[in-house]
Amino acid sequence: MPHLLVIEDDPQLRAALVRALRDRGHAVATASTGMGGLEAAVTHRPDLVVLDLGLPDVDGARVLRILRAVSDVPVIVATARDEEPDIVAALGDGADDYIVKPFGSGQLDARVKAVLRRQGTGVAAEPEQPLRVGGLLVAPSAREVTLDGERLELTPREFDLLCFLARRAGQVVTRRELLAEVWQQPLGGADKTVDVHLSWLRRKLGETAHQPRYLHTLRSVGVKLAAPGDGVAGDGAADA
Repeated sequence: MPHLLVIEDDPQLRAALVRALRDRGHAVATASTGMGGLEAAVTHRPDLVVLDLGLPDVDGARVLRILRAVSDVPVIVATARDEEPDIVAALGDGADDYIVKPFGSGQLDARVKAVLRRQGTGVAAEPEQPLRVGGLLVAPSAREVTLDGERLELTPREFDLLCFLARRAGQVVTRRELLAEVWQQPLGGADKTVDVHLSWLRRKLGETAHQPRYLHTLRSVGVKLAAPGDGVAGDGAADA
């Protein structure tokens, strides 16, 4: 049974989250302050932390940074802050996922399970063969990526995104598909997390949205991974 820690100061919401997550088979501990949450995370070593940003003593963004300095426990930020700078900052500080209030308990449970699945070792019958797209080599079993022989340092989510696109190399993949398959969540409103991670991937691949080499975005359609020279003509006016 996964052990979760919910750091949330609103007593009604905290109780509702505990009830919903326990009903779905999780063991749940709680903290109502940032410092209390940090102490619980370090002492009890939960399998995952659900973290609110609007805490009464220490801003949740600072809690996340402190937690990341001492632990690699997966963190899902659950907050009312829906501005892109907040999302980008939290993901950059090490959050594994970001969900905006109000949200359904089913959606949170799906994200918890998805993050825990990615953190687990899993059992594979056969190692998946490396995927090559031009000078890009993605090794799913080893979770390693090289570009022109040089290893790229990717976050777990960046790797999952690139690996999914590599498996569909040459095909246009919609954001709805990426949210469903990589983030294991339905498309609910203007979710910017896909575009944020695509932007980070572009930088690590040495390209930009207006001068793509591997990641080609078709406005209002989706994105595809293709070797240089095999992309989409005129896709420089991309929105990711």
